[in-house]
Amino acid sequence: MDLSLLNRKSEFEWEIIPRGAMRVPGVIYASEELVRDMDHKVYEQVTNVATLPGIVKASYAMPDAHWGYGFPIGGVAAFDPDEGGVVSAGGVGFDISCGVRCLHTGLTVDDVRAVQKELADILFHKIPAGLGSTGAIRLNDAKMDAMLSGGARWAVEQGWGSAADLDHIEEQGQMKHAKPGYVSAHAKKRQRDEMGTLGSGNHYLEVQKVARIFDARIAEAFHLRENDVVVSIHCGSRGLGHQIGTEFLKRMAIAASGHGITLPDRELACAPIHSEVGEEYLGAMRAAINCALANRQILTHLTREAFAHVLPKARLPLLYDVSHNTCKVEDHTVDGQRRKLFVHRKGATRAFGPGHPDIPALLRPHGQPVLIGGSMGTGSYVLVGTKECEARSFSSACHGAGRAMSRHQASRTWQGRQVIDELAERGILIRSPSARGVAEEAPGAYKDVAAVVDAADRAGLARTVARLEPLVCVKG
Repeated sequence: MDLSLLNRKSEFEWEIIPRGAMRVPGVIYASEELVRDMDHKVYEQVTNVATLPGIVKASYAMPDAHWGYGFPIGGVAAFDPDEGGVVSAGGVGFDISCGVRCLHTGLTVDDVRAVQKELADILFHKIPAGLGSTGAIRLNDAKMDAMLSGGARWAVEQGWGSAADLDHIEEQGQMKHAKPGYVSAHAKKRQRDEMGTLGSGNHYLEVQKVARIFDARIAEAFHLRENDVVVSIHCGSRGLGHQIGTEFLKRMAIAASGHGITLPDRELACAPIHSEVGEEYLGAMRAAINCALANRQILTHLTREAFAHVLPKARLPLLYDVSHNTCKVEDHTVDGQRRKLFVHRKGATRAFGPGHPDIPALLRPHGQPVLIGGSMGTGSYVLVGTKECEARSFSSACHGAGRAMSRHQASRTWQGRQVIDELAERGILIRSPSARGVAEEAPGAYKDVAAVVDAADRAGLARTVARLEPLVCVKG
């Protein structure tokens, strides 16, 4: 990105001054190196989002921002329904509620090293992964609608997990006001056999070691210690979420012109929040959030079963579960007034600070855990939300490393077997049904996650707590 296009406000904050049809500034939180490496398309998309009706304060991009559909991935924007605010399917993304959950195990690295290969094999056997992967669960129409309404709470009621899990999931595991009736029959059909599956792309299940503690006080509150072993699960709403995104983007493209909204890019298709299309999308999107929450809950249950076979002393309580691709109604202070806003986070994580009522009681004094996924050969991070983040980005932080090259480029640069062998030499075991999928997700295809996390920390979006490094990765 050309730095001359930006006004540098601080070491880690860059402003796009409003011009033309922009209603608010653009703001990019990143180091100079990360900004230079961003595609110019990120600049264009941040600028375009700033033209949408009802946008409040600014159009934001997180340190891991890269080109996406309509909104940049790593884009955040809030809209006021009382000022003609809109909802955009492109501002949520296709993989609705793609997210990460982190589980404790009560084990150490030595415990896992002794049975590492056996654990990798049984996890791969138990966790369906890959493009079009299906599981053992089959949902009829009634069960499908119950799942789309109930989310992880429904999954627990079916026996996949415990009620204690729900306290450590955003929305307590159930997104309210979901409307399964607004989810098409085709979207439901795509999901009928996909519950409890990872899918493909950048989704994974990783057994990880706590490699470094940055904030001892918060790490203690989160029960994280060096050489502990945790499990992270990264996946979303599978085919159902993608189908909802596809269908509503088409409808919103028509709705926007019908409501007199001029779009700088057709991919920014949107509809007024209180319009028929807007309300139907919100109902369907919330149902997809519940689908993702239920899916990660089922995967958690399968993971616990796998560990029980190999390491029966393991206990896998949930640290936290965060969603990335969502639009949520939240109260935020703007110009000294509390306002109810529709906050779009596309490839961005909610990061509430200490004391927020939506954080579980045991974690509330410290802030919300923010889980940042890295590539399978590098590392992931646990951060914690800050109070000042609300004013900076509507309590939002980055969600991962962010891609540095396309999947096509990656598959031409690496071979899957090569990546698997190189990681095995470093003590990281990869299990995947697709060598091409491994090549597409090669560590070198991603930005430096440490640089992204450092920028988020130093920009005041979230504070770094711990670094996690992979031992076993089941990859879609």
